[in-house]
Amino acid sequence: MHIIKVPASTSNLSVGFDILGLAFNIYNTFDVELSDKDRLINVEEQYNNSDNLFLKAYREGLKKIGTDDHVRVYMKYDVPIERGLGSSSTLIVGGLMAASVLHNNCLSKDEIFELAAKMEGHPDNAAPCVYGGFIASLKDGNEYITHNLKIDESYRFAVFVPDFAVSTQKARSILPVDYKRQSIVNNSAKAIYLSEALRTGDMELLKKCYDEDVHEPFRKQLIDEFEEVKKLYIEDTDGVFFISGSGSTCLGISKKDFSKYFEEKLSHLNNKWEAKKVRIDYDGATAYEI
Repeated sequence: MHIIKVPASTSNLSVGFDILGLAFNIYNTFDVELSDKDRLINVEEQYNNSDNLFLKAYREGLKKIGTDDHVRVYMKYDVPIERGLGSSSTLIVGGLMAASVLHNNCLSKDEIFELAAKMEGHPDNAAPCVYGGFIASLKDGNEYITHNLKIDESYRFAVFVPDFAVSTQKARSILPVDYKRQSIVNNSAKAIYLSEALRTGDMELLKKCYDEDVHEPFRKQLIDEFEEVKKLYIEDTDGVFFISGSGSTCLGISKKDFSKYFEEKLSHLNNKWEAKKVRIDYDGATAYEI
């Protein structure tokens, strides 16, 4: 049997829309072995079928390898579904990894990333999910390009997961079809500054460049109490706060961890919010045999 561990990821990072992604130390784990038929263990009934993303990815991996067989997988979930932490990427990357490790590790990480990005339709979650760390990625024609970026060790990260979901489809449909030229120029400049602020540990620069008008002003309408949680976090940590991926999870970056006082204030809101301190995962998807 092989154990596959795949990290959660956050994407966009405010101004890095569909480009920037980070891997975190929250994981979905898949225990896999070959089987006489496909078997999904510990999976909710609504997802326990041939359309399961893990199985679809496994079949894509087999197609790339040039073989055909079945898999038994026991899934252990820590990455919440439809919360903006890359749960779909963990399933896709997990399925592709399973195809590889069960067939002599014949797919490279680069091949797994390319297949995952094609299945997702965009690379910003797939890249950190596969490689770990802080990554900029884009699609150039038929080619996917990634670049590892640095983050100063002084930063502290936290995710805030509410008890309601926001579907990626709905989060994308709410965005405008066209944007003003100045909005794109401003966003591009701020994305460069944000990357530099994270690299150098310049918190004051980070504060100046993270606000944007491409996706967050529209998507925050789908997240009840977004402004309230943002205000509480910034008052407590003097950090920055924005939507993780397409939501509903939010991400905070600061030079200090949130306090017990913040958690107490958070508990008094109408929705239930789970506040979780997280670290960057630098390994990406991993697998080992037992």
